[in-house]
Amino acid sequence: MRRSINSDLITLHHPKSPISEAYRTLRTNIQFSSFETTMQVIMVASAQRGEGKTTTISNLAVAYAHEGKKVLLVDSDLRTPVLHDLFSLQNQLGLTTILTNQSKWQETIKDTEVENLSLLTSGPIPPNPSELLSHQRMGMLMDTLKEHYDLILMDTSPVMGVTDSLVVSALCDGVILVVAAGMTDKELVTKTKANLERVNSRILGVVFNDIKGKSNARKTVFSR
Repeated sequence: MRRSINSDLITLHHPKSPISEAYRTLRTNIQFSSFETTMQVIMVASAQRGEGKTTTISNLAVAYAHEGKKVLLVDSDLRTPVLHDLFSLQNQLGLTTILTNQSKWQETIKDTEVENLSLLTSGPIPPNPSELLSHQRMGMLMDTLKEHYDLILMDTSPVMGVTDSLVVSALCDGVILVVAAGMTDKELVTKTKANLERVNSRILGVVFNDIKGKSNARKTVFSR
């Protein structure tokens, strides 16, 4: 029996909250920022762990699913995957078992309790994440998945330190960069942006996370 979804999914548990409204605004801003190009595959990146990247992409996925789009959320963080825990799903099969021909995508992708939202978990942690993600099978898998989903959202490892996210970004139409206010050094953010641009990633905008206003409430702000 499936357990309940983690309370970090604000857009699901508190859809009328200001934070949920911020995620819907983020969804709208992405749509308006890309009216000239189809944005079917979007990656959410951050310089380092703990900046709210996974929470952002999960809530964004729920917001898109609530809009009626058929959404696939992919955990391509093959080093420290967490989406299976967030959605309380098993992780024996996942992206790594598909890429190593141990399972088929049709039997590996799981429905969530959110209508229109499916999840492809990471699968077992491999010894060679970058090599696996850069293999031609990954590109072929993405081409297949794009035929079955309106929108694919990719969670990844942090940009600094490993090349995994840069490899994944080459398969995406756009990248949202998440920055935790007061946590991430400005120079680190600049280097992250430069690394993404070096591989020709299209940065759609930046989500400033955990901004504290006069009410001391945490906010999320999107900027281009």
